Amino acid sequence: METYLQNLAQHEEHIFRSRFPAVPVPDITLPEFVLQNAELYANKVAFVEAVTGNEVTYSDVVRDTRRFSKALSSLGIRKGYVVIVVLPNVAEYAIVALGIMAAGGVFSGANPTAHASEIKKQVEAAEAKLIVTNGPNYEKVKGLGLPVIILGEEHIEGSMNWNKLLEAADRAGSSFIKEDVHQTDLCALPFSSGTTGLSKGVMLTHRNLVANLCSTLFSVGPELVGKVTVLGLIPFFHIYGITGICCATLKNKGKVVVMGRFELRTFLNALITQEVTFAPIVPPIILQLVKNPIVGEFDLSKLKLQAIMSAAAPLAPELLTAFENKFPGVLVQEAYGLTEHSCITLTLGDPETGSRIAKKNSVGFILPNLEVKFIDPDTSRSLPKNTPGELCVRSQCVMQGYYNNKEETARTIDKEGWLHTGDIGFIDDEGNVFIVDRIKELIKYKGFQVAPAELEAILLTHPSIEDAAVVPLPDEEAGEIPAASVVMAPGAKESEEEIINYVASNIAHYKKVRVVHFVDTIPKSPSGKIMRRLIREKMIENMQAKLHS
Repeated sequence: METYLQNLAQHEEHIFRSRFPAVPVPDITLPEFVLQNAELYANKVAFVEAVTGNEVTYSDVVRDTRRFSKALSSLGIRKGYVVIVVLPNVAEYAIVALGIMAAGGVFSGANPTAHASEIKKQVEAAEAKLIVTNGPNYEKVKGLGLPVIILGEEHIEGSMNWNKLLEAADRAGSSFIKEDVHQTDLCALPFSSGTTGLSKGVMLTHRNLVANLCSTLFSVGPELVGKVTVLGLIPFFHIYGITGICCATLKNKGKVVVMGRFELRTFLNALITQEVTFAPIVPPIILQLVKNPIVGEFDLSKLKLQAIMSAAAPLAPELLTAFENKFPGVLVQEAYGLTEHSCITLTLGDPETGSRIAKKNSVGFILPNLEVKFIDPDTSRSLPKNTPGELCVRSQCVMQGYYNNKEETARTIDKEGWLHTGDIGFIDDEGNVFIVDRIKELIKYKGFQVAPAELEAILLTHPSIEDAAVVPLPDEEAGEIPAASVVMAPGAKESEEEIINYVASNIAHYKKVRVVHFVDTIPKSPSGKIMRRLIREKMIENMQAKLHS
């Protein structure tokens, strides 16, 4: 009997749930969900472009989503057909995405700065039927053998013009097939940044995204509806851009200030003149706000900013403190999520005081309706509190799988429906979740695990260091050693040796950086993730060149 109880205790599942009550998820499509009550806000601006001033109101969003959806149906778009959107952040972006979904199609955003060959790969992998783009990006997609719709006034031979299509949809009767769209149908196919190698299409249904919005927006009270102005800088082709920014703001009848690319002066100007209250940004931008002297040209007392949100990459604790000192009264929220699930945790502001309730450096609390566990990567056993393991999540937000890739899907979602994130983290006694690093990015030094994010945080505390990235380099004796690429401030005098010693004096011996290379920039993806593979290849190249010289 005793051994039976011991075995039972050994296999006891440690499953963590939200400290907040469950929230209901209505059975409607994503476009229906986010445009509920839009007629009450008909003349309110929904999207405004920071640079051009181009505006779209709520009545425009409702009308053009309907017209575009009708146009797509008349062009023969049927349920499950994938439409690739190759656009920078523009005021009409959400209309394009919602129109595709309302027609029963599947929206797949592509990076407009990607090379033509990369877009071609996505078009082929998604088995797309149609492309929506603009004039400047037409060259990249015209040879792909698919019909192309061009946004804006431009008429390009061999393509369809957006304005004309919408006008034709107004005149058309309803003789064509109108798809019956269900919540279980696919509506989005974002391509995951491929941290595990090749980029893969992530299959998301209306239910996945509606459920995620219900979980992430549960704490937004009715008093905030119609009152929020959100910065739309994170790329809309990214799932966080389209759902976390566009759809969440539409649902709350706020305004999105759309920016195509980051330029510090334009950014600060937009924050002040458009009276942005909430700005989701990535750590590299927070770094600029803290360290760049240009910020001093602006009167920061004019800011209406209440909170910034940092997602996509861990925020170094010292950077957080420096930001809070420079922008007092602005709440720093962190979130944790991934394309395969969208948002999982959120550091919520206390609705009473507006101050952060989660612990500093935590990515927040588990959202309502979600289950989370941390497992030992070797034995798959679930672990108790305060014990780092691979974070797994189970909820209605978990993707349906990777498109045409059963093998990878089976590796990522287990038979019990748990999504294995590949991230190492733990939960403390109060329910704060902490992310340590990606399993794949941990450096194995003589069998010890070293987290690059921890070393990068230390490097960034050095006054002469503007940016840094840590990667593993192969080493005969240790297996791998931590190596740092470092961007120094202009006029800095420190040597590589001094930087190595600086890190060593702040950390356990086995974690110290053993190689430092000075570089001009750290390559990052559009979402702010450090491109470690590139950095590693470059460092190995440099070291080989030194050996042969």
